[in-house]
Amino acid sequence: MRPAERSGEANQSCFGRRRTPRILIHVAACIAMQVAGIGAAVAQALEDTLLAYAVNIHQTPMQTWGPGYGIYLGKGYFLTAAHVAGRTWLTRPKVTIAGREYPTRVVKEGQLEGTDLTLLAVEENLLPMRLRLRRMRLCDGPPRPGQEVVTVVPEAVVPSRIIAPERIPAGARRFSTAIVDVAKTGNSGSGVFDAKRKCLLGIMSRKISQKRSNPVTRKEETYDVAKYFVSAAEISAFVPPGTFDIR
Repeated sequence: MRPAERSGEANQSCFGRRRTPRILIHVAACIAMQVAGIGAAVAQALEDTLLAYAVNIHQTPMQTWGPGYGIYLGKGYFLTAAHVAGRTWLTRPKVTIAGREYPTRVVKEGQLEGTDLTLLAVEENLLPMRLRLRRMRLCDGPPRPGQEVVTVVPEAVVPSRIIAPERIPAGARRFSTAIVDVAKTGNSGSGVFDAKRKCLLGIMSRKISQKRSNPVTRKEETYDVAKYFVSAAEISAFVPPGTFDIR
């Protein structure tokens, strides 16, 4: 059955009765359910779109701590955290898409304590067709406290929000672009996207932790309070001209 036919049937079920006050309540509830269904379908479609850009990054041999993450930018370029790719002359990182590994060329390598980014390239004609025509858009504004975002890895899209810089421990405030929800969100190399505009806001770098005294045990313990990501502005300054399409 075609969508238009299903929609027509839904409309008949909403409006196909004589409009008494009781029926009007039914109509309003029916419309609300249809709108909610459309909203959920749109949200799912947007999630699926972002998931297509998420990849795994494997060192050679495979790193013991498990696969890292990266984001496809378009034109054969993949961006990840520098510490995920490691010292590339030694680790020979590969991009992994749906279980298949692709050899990479290192375009530019950063450092964990500098700009925690590494840009890799794969021969575009080797990539799945579903990726070749895709182009990632870089956000053009700075992150705002409270801004809704999503982190994206091949397995999941997870919502979060930007944390205000003053909530970051004083000793770590140089990492001023950060999100909350440390346990659930994507780890190093995953993409941070504006939840509404679906543009790339940053690449996840590291956890921000704080030592506190446990009131029960009276012992000092380490708590994760946020996750720092390398911002779109830093990404723009790091990658060579032409990496992103000018829009």
